[in-house]
Amino acid sequence: MIKFTLTHSFDCDVATFWQTFLDKAYNDELYKKALGFPEFTVTDQRETEKDVTRRCSGMPKLDVPAPVAKLLGSGFRYVEDGKLDRATNTWTWKLTPSTLAEKLFQSGTMRIEAAGDGRCTRKVEIVMEAKVFGLGGLIESATEKQLRDGWEKSATFLTKWLKEGRHKAS
Repeated sequence: MIKFTLTHSFDCDVATFWQTFLDKAYNDELYKKALGFPEFTVTDQRETEKDVTRRCSGMPKLDVPAPVAKLLGSGFRYVEDGKLDRATNTWTWKLTPSTLAEKLFQSGTMRIEAAGDGRCTRKVEIVMEAKVFGLGGLIESATEKQLRDGWEKSATFLTKWLKEGRHKAS
């Protein structure tokens, strides 16, 4: 099992962060262009005063060692079920992979905190585990590398999106 935390700061307030994070146009560009997903779709999103729930389906661009790619298959995809608790500014999620769903686990928490002067901080905690004999460690390390890279790219993309004022047009 691997656990890790990533922290990023952004030039926007907490409300703007969530507005952007939940925006369809932003997500389409983030996943399909910045992250290179061949497929990404928000299949359901529901909002109330207390929370937001969202289900997404994605086919990530895999950059993993050959044995892992072979095990996952060329059509690997996942479903993400996420929920925003507006009171705590916390997003929690769980991924369900299309391959080895009973052996691959990934979940996480993303907290957004005000950082003063119209800024906010994103703290992401990710937990993942691959219970695959002989390949579990390789799968976990390859997935961690890919996730770290993806979250860094998402931070760069969000920073650019905000700087260009695109969040105001969404």
